[in-house]
Parts: sequence; structure tokens; C-alpha cells
Amino acid sequence: MTVTYRHEIVTSSKVGTGFGKLLWRWNGSIYRLLLADFIAYSCLYAFVSIIYRLALSLEQQIQFAKLVVYCESFSGKIPLGFVLGFYCSIVAGRWWMQYQAIPWPDTLCMHVTTNLKGDDDEARMMRRNIARYANLAINIAFVKMSPQAKDRFDTLDKFVEEVFLLHDRKKFMSYGHIPHDDQKKICSNPSEDHMLLAIWNSLTIGSKSRAEGKISTDLGCKAILCELTSLRSTCGGMLSFAWINVPLVYTQVVTIAVYSFFLTTLIGRQYIGKGIDLYVPIMTLLQFLFYMGWLKTAETLLNPFGDDDDDFEILYLIDRNHEMGYVIVDKMHTGHPELSQDIHWDSVLPPSNKVAIKEVEDLDGRKDEYIPLQEPVNDDSIGVISLDHVNMAAQGVRKRRHSNQTKDDQN
Repeated sequence: MTVTYRHEIVTSSKVGTGFGKLLWRWNGSIYRLLLADFIAYSCLYAFVSIIYRLALSLEQQIQFAKLVVYCESFSGKIPLGFVLGFYCSIVAGRWWMQYQAIPWPDTLCMHVTTNLKGDDDEARMMRRNIARYANLAINIAFVKMSPQAKDRFDTLDKFVEEVFLLHDRKKFMSYGHIPHDDQKKICSNPSEDHMLLAIWNSLTIGSKSRAEGKISTDLGCKAILCELTSLRSTCGGMLSFAWINVPLVYTQVVTIAVYSFFLTTLIGRQYIGKGIDLYVPIMTLLQFLFYMGWLKTAETLLNPFGDDDDDFEILYLIDRNHEMGYVIVDKMHTGHPELSQDIHWDSVLPPSNKVAIKEVEDLDGRKDEYIPLQEPVNDDSIGVISLDHVNMAAQGVRKRRHSNQTKDDQN
């Protein structure tokens, strides 16, 4: 489920509000991601510290101090900031591209309800079937991307239960009359072949509706067919993210670099009697919070179709697309807004509220003179000033400025 907080950051000027509140959020926070790792790291650090302080002899402590110096020098040679920064940049860009690749049926349904005319049952069935098969193709693509969708639609029978697929068409999609020589049997689990069949069904319905005159123009038919092929391309583009991942070797390098760095700090950041002696390594724990939090953020964004707090809400999208598709092609097809005159029917431009216009800015960018009102305004009423009044006032201000400047030049 996506964690939203935009409504809480309307301002950054007040202390303790806005961004300050975000630090105390739990769902989707870095605290929730790092809690187990942070506790494990702290316990291991405390264990090593206790061994050094209580269990080692003086000679052993001297040898341990040499090991501390070596580990500290080694940890400084790992370019952790560079490796993590470049990796997170790739993952974050890929995360946003995956969101942009999500297919939506809205544009297709709008073309269908606009161009496929008719209030009879056959025309209505055509519109609804095109929308249903389009959503079926989208949901099959979601099954290949998201474990949530896969749990919901693990077989074609689940699509039949939720009326994305009719029972008589299930046999066609399971054994499929596909132009293969052997007409091989397709498995009952949703696959890319089923997605193509769903798009093909919509294409045939669109072509049939044009042949029967339900679509009056070739341009209207072309718009529907182009949107269907575009939907197939969008679904294929989204599936390509499941096929081509961030190179595994790069993910392994980053993970090994981060964990090896903090394994060396378990020894390298121990206090061995030089300078201040602290039992709690505050700066090291903060470094763990930053670097490990950076890695966990990248791991969360790596697959936004998963089950993390900030992953995409695929189940919501499935229900939303199903409902919105039928609303557009069915309910909206016969529901037209009534034509009526608006309140500005007799005026060229709508009035401007007096609060919206406070100052006039001259060519130099100065804002030192307010627009004088031509008529006194009662503060107890909702005063509305027309744009003609504002323009007249602005001209008066410019004339007075020009007059004052002329007097100054004469003096």
C-alpha cells in the first residue's frame, strides 16, 4: 500500500509541523525497515565490546587494538557513498518508469463510448465486451508482475469468477485457436498468450462493429484499434521490467559492499583507550542508519509491484479499472450533461475577487503602490471588482507615477 504524506507538508515555515511530523511516521518509515538490522548490529557491537573489555588479557587487548586499526583503515577504502549513490539513482529512475508503464483503460473506453454508437443491446454488449477484454489483458499483465495479483488470479477460473472472462470463452483461451501448426495447448495459468488473445478479441469486436455500421467512420474505428494496439504495447512494456532487471552483479556488489563495511566497523569502531571512551558509538550508529537506510530504500524500490509499504496498490487498480471501464462505456454513454447558461453569460470575462488583486507591479518589478479602488468597498460584504475597474485603476497609478517623475525632473 502506498504511503502518502503530501497533505502534511503544506508548509515548511512552522517548527514542529509539516516535515517535522514525517519523522514520527511509522508506516513506510526507515525505522520500520531498519529495526531488525539495527538491533542485530547494536547487539553484535555490544558483544564485541564486552569481550574486549572483560574477557581479554592485556596482551590480547594490545593485539586486538592492532586489529581495530587495521579494520578501520580497511573500511575507509570502500567507496560506499559512490556505490550507493549510483545504484539508488538507477533504481529510483527505474521505479518511476515502472509506474509510468502501468496500463490504463480510460482512453480506450472514451474512444469506444464516443465512436461506437447505439442504445440497443448489441451495441451495448460490444462496448462492454471491449472494456472487459481490455481489463482482462491488463490484469493478466499484472499477474506476471505482482504477487498480489497472482494470488488473486492464480488460474483462469478466478477470472471467470470475477466476470473478467466468460465461461464459454475460457475454453477458447485455454486451448486457443492460435495460428500455430500444432495448435498446442496453452496451460490454464494466465500467460502472455492469454493477454494477446484478450486484445485480439477486442480487435475483432471493433472490426465487426465497423462492418455493421455501429462505428460510423473509419477514423473512429482506427482510433479504437490504435488504442487497443497501444494498450498491448503498454502491457508489453510493463512486462519488460519483469524480464530485464537491474543487473544482478551490480545488486550483489552493492549489498556485499554495505554489509562488509559494517562488519569491519564492528571491530574497527571499537574504543581502545585513545582519547574519549564511549560505550555507545553514536556516530557509527548514525552512519549505519544512513548507509543501511540508503540500501533498504533501493531494495524497496527495486520491485514496486511487491508487498512493501510503498509498493503500488495493484489490487486497487484492478477494481478501479473494472468499475471505471463499465462506467465510461455504459453509464456515461447515455448520460449527457444538460446545456444551460452560466452566470457569466452576458459578460465577456468573469469578475475578479478584490482579494485576488492587491498590487500593481511596474516594469522594474517594484510593488510599492496599491491599486486604489474606484468605489469604496464595505468590508462586511463580499466585494467584487470587475477587470475594467482594475485596468482603470492601473492606468491611474501609471499616470501619477509619470507625473511625479516629470515634476522631479523639472526640479
